[in-house]
Amino acid sequence: MVLNMDETANRTKMHHLAEKLERAREFIELNLDSDIDLDALSGVACLSKFHFHRQFSIRYGVNVATYVRLLRLKKSSYQLVYRPDISVTDIALDCRYENSESFSRAFRKVFGVSPSAFRQAPDWASWETHFDAIVRVRNEVYVNRTDFEVEIVDVPSITIAAMEHRDSPNRLGGTVGEFIEWRRANHCPPSKYRTFNLVFDDPDAVTDSSFRFDIGCELPERADLSDPHIKVKTIEGGRCAKIRFVGSTDAIGVAVRHLYSPWLEQSGEKLRDFPVFFERINLFPEVPEREMITDIYLPIQ
Repeated sequence: MVLNMDETANRTKMHHLAEKLERAREFIELNLDSDIDLDALSGVACLSKFHFHRQFSIRYGVNVATYVRLLRLKKSSYQLVYRPDISVTDIALDCRYENSESFSRAFRKVFGVSPSAFRQAPDWASWETHFDAIVRVRNEVYVNRTDFEVEIVDVPSITIAAMEHRDSPNRLGGTVGEFIEWRRANHCPPSKYRTFNLVFDDPDAVTDSSFRFDIGCELPERADLSDPHIKVKTIEGGRCAKIRFVGSTDAIGVAVRHLYSPWLEQSGEKLRDFPVFFERINLFPEVPEREMITDIYLPIQ
């Protein structure tokens, strides 16, 4: 198909606009812990404030203020549940709210419960639905990437203490919380004991209670294994294709799918009978989502 000059010019214009908006979106991700205003964002995008605001909403399906608010509320949700030693007030201030009252109003408006109530009984399945726009946008950014660097590595066998999640993907947060509590009780923090996930199913393909996902860490010498939810498992040593993924795990599926296709097809390698597994080099909310590092391993023969 041959494009006429007007069509070509229009596509070029839309491409440049998309690049400008993406610069602004990345600026938000990079500066989430700082004050963000419309003047700064429109300046980054080199667009007028009115034009920028409208175009951001059209492109990403959510307005600027909502995008920023959701990212901050996501961080606060993780802190509330997984970091019980941090007070609600400190979480509010860390997430750029003036005080705990303004934070509570914003939190309740989105999730329908107070931060304290969510901390006591988080409904992760309901919570997740509020972040559909964020997940969609982040996946769109990565979906056309073909420049993932894949290396072949030899991985030694690793014995882990694992908690099996056998429920829908949107309830994974509850199992994560239970495993974190077990880790604390057994004095095996992520800083000393590596963190792993065994990924048996694609959460986009298996959305019901048959979804399988293990959360684990290196087995501590004196771990209490009386908890019936904890299983001792072995990550089998051998050759693996590895991608180091930097960024939110909202979009990590793009990198996993890249390993299966096109990389596996083009490499001529064959799969081993062991699931994809992740090593979490660092964890959110200890680091911002944009700084998360996850090593993805595809076992091959």
